[in-house]
Amino acid sequence: MNGKLSEKAEEILEKLWMETEEEGNLFTDMEKIPLTPHEPVFQELTDWALIEVKEGQVALRPEGKEEGRKIVRRFRLAELLMMDVFNIRGEAAREKACQFEHLLNEGVDIKVCTLLNHPSTCPHGKPIPPGECCIEAQRSGNLGIVPLTELKPNEEGEIAYIQTEDNKKMQKLMAMGVLPGNRILLKQTFPSYIFSVGYSEFAIDTNMAREIFVRR
Repeated sequence: MNGKLSEKAEEILEKLWMETEEEGNLFTDMEKIPLTPHEPVFQELTDWALIEVKEGQVALRPEGKEEGRKIVRRFRLAELLMMDVFNIRGEAAREKACQFEHLLNEGVDIKVCTLLNHPSTCPHGKPIPPGECCIEAQRSGNLGIVPLTELKPNEEGEIAYIQTEDNKKMQKLMAMGVLPGNRILLKQTFPSYIFSVGYSEFAIDTNMAREIFVRR
């Protein structure tokens, strides 16, 4: 599909996809979306041939199903990003995800998906439609970003981010040079995790090692 839909059109397609594809309904009442023939967004969706309407009910055409799938994928990735990386919770996470999903154009969503290690479910347990990047990662065995605890001794990676709510831990790790973009070499996993960043070597416990995420 060429061109870009309005945010309102994307929201309508998102609701329709969840109503039809996830709930198993071929059609759904226009009032439930809600959508009326007098709205500009209705004309937009019909001009793009993304929906079809019959006796007050609306369904997704094949092109609309694919577009809706992509939109739902972007929203659920955005929601996971807000909660797991930015540590934003509750309704605030949903609101931010709603705003952010419209920025995840093709290409950006792949980077976010890789950052999150190709997740299969959102924070609420609903499936995230897989992208080509997920299929390729499974095929190649490339798991993308993983906790430091997933590395083997003498394995090296690039630090992606730190995931902790403890400011003291965060400051301690940053003082060690554990910063996004820096290279990290794991040297030992037992009885403690020993790693080097640059020319310095450090030892941390398993819990702290789980909070360092590395791009292999």
